Amino acid sequence: MPGGVRPLALLVALALASTFLPARARTSAQAAAASGPRIGLVFDVGGRGDKSFNDSAYEGIARAEKELGARVSFLEPMGSEDREAALRLFASQHQDLVIAVGFIFTSDVDTVARAYPDVRFACVDYAGAPKDMPPNVIGLSFREEEGAFLVGVVAGLMSKTQHVGFVGGMTIPLIRKFEAGYDAGVHAACPACTVHSAYAGSTPDAFKDPARGRSLAAFEIAAGADVLFHASGATGHGVFEAARTAGRWAIGVDSDQHDDMPGTVLTSMVKRVDVAVFDAIKNAASGTLAPGMHVLGLAEGGIDYVHEGEHARDVPDAVKVRVAELAHEVITGARRVPAE
Repeated sequence: MPGGVRPLALLVALALASTFLPARARTSAQAAAASGPRIGLVFDVGGRGDKSFNDSAYEGIARAEKELGARVSFLEPMGSEDREAALRLFASQHQDLVIAVGFIFTSDVDTVARAYPDVRFACVDYAGAPKDMPPNVIGLSFREEEGAFLVGVVAGLMSKTQHVGFVGGMTIPLIRKFEAGYDAGVHAACPACTVHSAYAGSTPDAFKDPARGRSLAAFEIAAGADVLFHASGATGHGVFEAARTAGRWAIGVDSDQHDDMPGTVLTSMVKRVDVAVFDAIKNAASGTLAPGMHVLGLAEGGIDYVHEGEHARDVPDAVKVRVAELAHEVITGARRVPAE
């Protein structure tokens, strides 16, 4: 059995497949594109419906189905022990590209990629050392600090108390990047502002604990914070609830989270996981997907914030203008945003 797959792990993967791969009608265009790339995607903690990171990845594969005729299967692991089994299942099917969504997959991707050297893997937020990456792995990463900087400017300009909040999920370098960028943005707009920061925990469960998010946000609000930004996955819904109860603004993350709580979500930092996933599939289909790290920031269109349309109606035009000015400085290299 390739890679020494244990029967138990394989059974888990097969059970996952039967549970989480519902039959879906294919359009005539998809049926006609029988030669479209075969893609297997494994979601991060929280799965579809998180209105954040995973949903953005899903938008990318949905677009690939529509525009490229991609034949997509996806899995939502129930726990940490299922991640490697899910990757091995797709690898054993010799998919054209196996995509793992989230830094937590890094070691699993490396392990399975070495066991299946003829299969290509992409990992969103890959956290391994580039020099140690297997040659069939593509790391998709972002300069999250740049997007957090933008919404930090919004928070600094919008705060009436000169106190703002940040709630992170798991205490890891990736989420520290959000905090560092946000802090820099707040102080670029409001040097006298205080940023109150807290994290939900030290395990992946920190990304799916709304009750914890609500309590942390409540403490920051009690300290005077009137604008709160979260980088905590589904935990962020608790941040929104606390902000709504107290009549404060909240800022979403990863995707446009306005509809999660209209009237409370002021704007959202947008991390274009959908773009990264779609581009990886497109390049895999054309044979131009290069191994190694692919990093997206403001300059590459991989990072932004919600500043147009109805979902940005509560952000004053003057604030948008100032954010655009500072964003230009970042893009041109005139301003460096710290990542730690």
